[in-house]
Amino acid sequence: MDKKEYNPSDVGCNNGNYFGMPFTTEESALVLVSVPWGVTASYGGGQSYAPDAIIGASVQLDFYDPVSPDEWKKGIATVPIDYSLQDMDSLLRSDAKKVIKYLEEGGTLFEREMVPTRRARVNSGSAEMNCKVYEQTSAWLDRDKLVGLVGGDHSTPLGFIKALGERHNDMGILHIDAHADLREAYEGFRYSHASIMYNVLHEVESVSKIVQVGIRDYCDDEVELVRNSNGRVVQFDDWMLAAARFESTSWAEQCRRIVEELPEEVYVSFDIDGLSAELCPGTGTPVAGGLSFHQAVYLLDSVVRSGRKIVGFDLVEVAPRGEDDEWDANVGARILYKLCGLILKSN
Repeated sequence: MDKKEYNPSDVGCNNGNYFGMPFTTEESALVLVSVPWGVTASYGGGQSYAPDAIIGASVQLDFYDPVSPDEWKKGIATVPIDYSLQDMDSLLRSDAKKVIKYLEEGGTLFEREMVPTRRARVNSGSAEMNCKVYEQTSAWLDRDKLVGLVGGDHSTPLGFIKALGERHNDMGILHIDAHADLREAYEGFRYSHASIMYNVLHEVESVSKIVQVGIRDYCDDEVELVRNSNGRVVQFDDWMLAAARFESTSWAEQCRRIVEELPEEVYVSFDIDGLSAELCPGTGTPVAGGLSFHQAVYLLDSVVRSGRKIVGFDLVEVAPRGEDDEWDANVGARILYKLCGLILKSN
């Protein structure tokens, strides 16, 4: 479509781009990289289909946003999806599911003996995915583009965070999630969705602070890691946030305290299950509790209003529930649009 003829108030058109935007990568300030991957999902699945589902749901979204008015005009482009990752996901997902089933239920001697082989295949494939994401996002960063990543499960952004870490000496992560994701090689998978922040801590030295918000499902080992992190990981868990509300602390004040913990350059890692479960019922590991849509957006906007710069973001763990139910993708598209507007606004 000729941009001279493009009317943002007209009916949305599914042209294969997020939000039906007419922009090319060359003319856009922000590019969106999709990673259709969900190999290590340990409960629900479907994350590898999220990029296509979000694209489909996003075309009925209206562009006016009071939080970031007209920022979309700077250009939001969609990088073509690398479907070879989805093909690899389909092959390795079978291995991962068999390992997980054996860990949970036991099995035959043959199944036990196959666990190391299957884990090795998953770990090798996941490392390859990380390299592809690193190379792809690095190429766009080298062209002075802002980059957002759309997963996929929460293992997908590690390569991107590494690429950003090479370009920013003191970067913080605002991590919105129901889970701490601080497990070491969960279920034996080095690059598990449940290990993303553990891997960031150990592989990206320039990440000086991880501020976790909405956490409400985590284990003793993760609590111990946070306690021993010397302040590198700070948690505002779901109960802490709820208790503060019960005691009449405003959400604005809570957001001020959260943002105060972050350095000047911020990466946002947004797991959709950080939201209240009715907003993401299909997500891989839903948990009762969580942030409302407006609480999440207010927090993100608070980062930008503080003068901090968002240097990159991911949206992960959206899991579509079928062609006849776009709710998860619909909510995901709206969070994605807010993230796009706010990164453009802060740069």
